[in-house]
Parts: sequence; structure tokens; C-alpha cells
Amino acid sequence: MINISSIKLHMYCPMKLYIQTHVDKNEKNDYQLSIELKKLKIDIQDLIQKNMRKIKKDMSILEIERILSNNINAYIESTADTIKSMDLSIEPSQINEIIDDTYFNIKINAIKLKQVMSILDKDAHAIKDMFFPNSMYSYLLKDSQLELIGICDKIEIIDGKYYPISIKSSNPPLKGVWDENAIELVAYAILIEEEFDTEVYVGFVNYEKIGDKRPVIMDVNLRKGLFEVIREVKEITENKKLPKIRKNVKKCENCEYNEICIKD
Repeated sequence: MINISSIKLHMYCPMKLYIQTHVDKNEKNDYQLSIELKKLKIDIQDLIQKNMRKIKKDMSILEIERILSNNINAYIESTADTIKSMDLSIEPSQINEIIDDTYFNIKINAIKLKQVMSILDKDAHAIKDMFFPNSMYSYLLKDSQLELIGICDKIEIIDGKYYPISIKSSNPPLKGVWDENAIELVAYAILIEEEFDTEVYVGFVNYEKIGDKRPVIMDVNLRKGLFEVIREVKEITENKKLPKIRKNVKKCENCEYNEICIKD
């Protein structure tokens, strides 16, 4: 069964997928760390949602920011300590980045919330569903016939329709979404269709750094693209096919397998 994480890695660099699958046999904590950091971000959103219930329409933007931020720092610090206790190597810069992104999003949400409360003349608890729709987080999806498995960051359910959400901390393109993000999203969409016997027409990539949730249409071409990538992943993981090296200066310079690729 193919994990969607393998599809994402293939889209980033096929050679890295090959090396991690067939060459590098050492246990690594990168994948587990990324899961724990995503859990942290989801928990932060839950905290912000709970804090939002205390906000009144006559509050200033600064007051709204203060309430939305309540207990955020303490929770991040506590979770960072827990991650360290799991012997996962987490850098201070990673925690600082999460803190910076969180407070940037809080400022954006405070402005939006103030505007909506003023227009609708309602307190935040009455409109929180506009900001936080009914959702399922870190939802495990799998299909034995498709031989596909993955954990979707978030699934929003609005008026009986399911919308997969992929949460990214990376920088977005100027327009639209990165190809690998779109392929990942359509994989979740297909699994959601099988799991809930429904149709998924659109999903979203949430680029946290700029607080922008960008739509992706689940069209025929994107679906065909996914199955082509799945075929390529199987060639690498099951048939040990050596992929061609795709040189990318920025990616290669920061890759832990740089010397192996150069040597080969």
C-alpha cells in the first residue's frame, strides 16, 4: 500500500524517495517530527477557536488579539518539551517559526473577526462557524483497492459536502498552488469519495505563512496526474527503478543525500 507521504516525497524529488526506500536503512525521526508539529498546529487552531467564544462585538482589535492569544505560548512551550522527551530533534528555529506564524494569523483573524462582528452585529460565539466550520482533523484514510493510505490534515464538512484541507508552512507560489500540493490534495479527495460515498469537487491548500486558503479543483486532468505519479512511485518503491536526478540548486544544496547523488 502506498502512503501519500511517498507521493509527496516523489513530487519533491524522486531520487530522495529511492534513497530513503532502498539505500538509507537508518531510522530517521523527520517524518515523526513533522507529524508532531502538524498536530501542534491543529491544537493551536482548536485553542484559538475556544478563545474566540469569549470575544464580544464591542471589543477593540487589540483586545481581540489578546483573547485569541490566551494560553497559546504556554501550550507551544509545553508541547515542545514533550516532543524533546520523545527524542525527536527539534530546532528552536522551528518553534519560533510556529510562534511567528501563529501570531501573524491571530492578527489577521482579529481584523476579519472585528469586521464580520460589526457587519452582522453579533458576538464571536454566534459566528465562529464562519471561521471554523465543522471539521475532522488528522483523519486516516485508506483504500485497499487503490492501495493508497494517508492522513488528511483537515476535512471540512459544509452543508453535507466534504472539503479536504492540506496545511502547509512552506512559502506559496505567486498564484495557485504547487503541483505537489495539488497532487496530494486530489489523493485525499479520492480517498474521501471512497470512504464517505460522496463526490469531492474542490479542496484547499492552506498556506499558513500568509493566511491564505487556496482552492484546487479536482478535475479529470489532476486525477489522471495522480495515478501517473502513483505508477512512478510503485516503479521506485516496488521495482527498485532508479529515477533520473532532477537537479535543483536550492533543493540539492540543503539535501542530506547530496553527496550520494553526486557520487552516483
